[in-house]
Order: sequence, then structure tokens, then C-alpha cells
Amino acid sequence: MTFIDTHTHLYGEEFDADRAEMVERARAAGAEKLLLPNVDEESIGRMLQMCDDFPDLCLPMMGLQPEELPADPWSLVEKMKQLLYTTPDRYCAVGEVGIDLYWDQSRREEQIEVFREEIRWANELHKPLVIHARNAHQDIVTTLREADTSQIPGGIFHCFGGTTEEARELLTFDGFYLGIGGIVTFKKSTLPTVLHACVPLHRILLETDAPYLTPVPHRGKRNESAYIPHIINKIAEIYDTTTEEVARTTTENARKLFAI
Repeated sequence: MTFIDTHTHLYGEEFDADRAEMVERARAAGAEKLLLPNVDEESIGRMLQMCDDFPDLCLPMMGLQPEELPADPWSLVEKMKQLLYTTPDRYCAVGEVGIDLYWDQSRREEQIEVFREEIRWANELHKPLVIHARNAHQDIVTTLREADTSQIPGGIFHCFGGTTEEARELLTFDGFYLGIGGIVTFKKSTLPTVLHACVPLHRILLETDAPYLTPVPHRGKRNESAYIPHIINKIAEIYDTTTEEVARTTTENARKLFAI
């Protein structure tokens, strides 16, 4: 059984002490590829270094995570654009980008403007979008619908944990998938009910968001890509199918979206 972790921050300092060992655990668990989303300016070098260290396994993305918006974001946005446009083949997606209004709504308009710019990158370069959305479902939907996305091959709504109605609305975007991670294993999660109700298996991708959102039975510990099989097991239970079918379908989904 093989899998692709489509969203994992393994370049973070949380893994500095045992990164090589952690990567070997991921390989042993069945990891075919590990996709690394960028977060801010500091993460660029760490992310690219990990891709250089494990070139057969790791693929980078480029974008500004909305929670990390600097006081004046536009110089950093321009730097990221230059990196992306200078070597577009190096990056598998524009991500992680989007809107996050969970902690602070005061910079909503700035977040939307940066997101619009990053959508333009994806459209011009024909790259997938990996979208972070928290307390911002309608703003994400509206911004995408207003933008030119005709050349975007699709994308991921990262770390989906919304309602049935939200899932149905997001699935109206052709070529987009819901990123499903450790939340689906949590005891009080409503995600299993939502997935069963309206989300076909061929519209799901696997992710960890490591080191965060660790699945049961490791909840409370640092997350890592080797824990993806716990997510696969739960999804197989939800869809009343085999773990092999979940792994095969989600891996094919990721290969198609990211042209792997």
C-alpha cells in the first residue's frame, strides 16, 4: 500500500532532531511523495533544503499562508512570485494560500487581495491551488468564483472539516478535492458523517498537516507522514471499502492533480 501526503510541514523545526529517521518511517509506511506547502518567508529556505535533501520524495509549493501575513505583505508576495515564475517547474502547486479569519478579522480585505494575486499565479502558470480556509468559507468561494480560474487544473481545500452544505458547494469547483487528515479520526468529529453523505472517494486527498492534527491513536503527539495509514483506515471504514482501495484511489487523485 502506497500513499501521497499532499500537505505536510516536515521542514519545520519540530523535526530538526530526527528528520532523516522520520522520513524513513514515512517511506516504510508507504509514502510515495510528500508535498511541502510554504508558509512564510522563513520557511522558504527550510522547505527547499528538505526537497534538495530528499529529491525523490519531497515536492515544494510556493505561497503565503494567510495567518502569516506580514505588516506589509507585498514585498514578500513579490519575492514569492519571482521564485515561482523563475523556476516554475520546481513547484508542484501554489500553496498554501487562502483566507483565515479565526483569530483576527481586521485584515480580511488584505488577505483577500493577496489570495486574488496568488490565484492569478496559479492561472498563469497552470498550477494547482492548495487553499487554507478557516472561518472564511464564503469569502473563499466568492473570491474563487470572481477570479479567472480557467487555466487552473484544480486544487485542494486543505484540512476540510466543514458541513455537508459546505462540502457540496466546494465540490462544484471542477478538479478540486477535499484534503482529509487526522480530524476524521477524532471521536467527536462530524467529518465522517459529512463524507458519507455527499463526498465521493474520488474527490478526496490524504494529508497530515504535520506536525499538527495528529490522528488517533497518536493524538496529542507530534504528527508525521507515517501516520497516514490511520487516516486511510478510518476512511475505509466510512466508505465500507478496503484500505487498499482508499490508498489506490487517493494516490491516483494526487498523481492526476499534481502531474506526478
